[in-house]
Amino acid sequence: MSLQVFPVKATKKRGKFDLYDEIKKLVKENGTSLHEGDVLVISSKYISNSQGRILDHDSIKSSEMANELSRKFSINQKLSEAIIRESDIIFGGVSGFVITSSDNIMAPNAGIDKSNSQGKLILYPDEPYLVAEQIKRKFFLDYGIHIGVIIVDSRLMPARVGTTGVAIACSGIEPVLDRRATKDLDGNALKVTFQATADNLASIANHKMGEADELLPIAIVRESGAKLTNRKISSDETAIPYDQCVYVRGLKKS
Repeated sequence: MSLQVFPVKATKKRGKFDLYDEIKKLVKENGTSLHEGDVLVISSKYISNSQGRILDHDSIKSSEMANELSRKFSINQKLSEAIIRESDIIFGGVSGFVITSSDNIMAPNAGIDKSNSQGKLILYPDEPYLVAEQIKRKFFLDYGIHIGVIIVDSRLMPARVGTTGVAIACSGIEPVLDRRATKDLDGNALKVTFQATADNLASIANHKMGEADELLPIAIVRESGAKLTNRKISSDETAIPYDQCVYVRGLKKS
């Protein structure tokens, strides 16, 4: 059977809610179900909503550092303050965007989303790898099935138009496939190639989930070919140190 993607329709939620119970309910209401080996892909913003990771823009008090960031990159002072609070590293930026990193996730403006939020700021979810692991375990305990879980966010790619999906956390699947020592079409051994399984599946699901008012925060990917695992996945497995990243190194040297 070929790979299939089943997007799951939701309704707007206000305030915190039980993520696992809501996923179970929505999957049932959409007339589908999870099978052994499926990969459940969930929007990071949907998880943030369930955790109450939403800031009221008017409640933020900006610091002097935020004011300086605001002046430097032409960003609202209160958004600048939120970016500083949510970031481990600030690399630089351009007008309207600050390039940051937090918990091995590199993103413009610390991944903060201002769309579909009624003037509020939606932050990245707390402990996304733990969230993915808990959901995976609960589905096994309740239904006896092994599934993968991916938390997806949309991301701009360097020098490309439009967004694509990226896995900011996962559980239950091997996130990266090491292709080193396998051979290419000409019989040459690959030396540095890793296949980003979790990111590839995140992008496939994100294509079906949409970017606007679709209200499709969940998708089920079936027959993905991903390798299942019961071990805990860490963020270090899907990220490399920034001094080894060709984009970061190249831009710094220039």
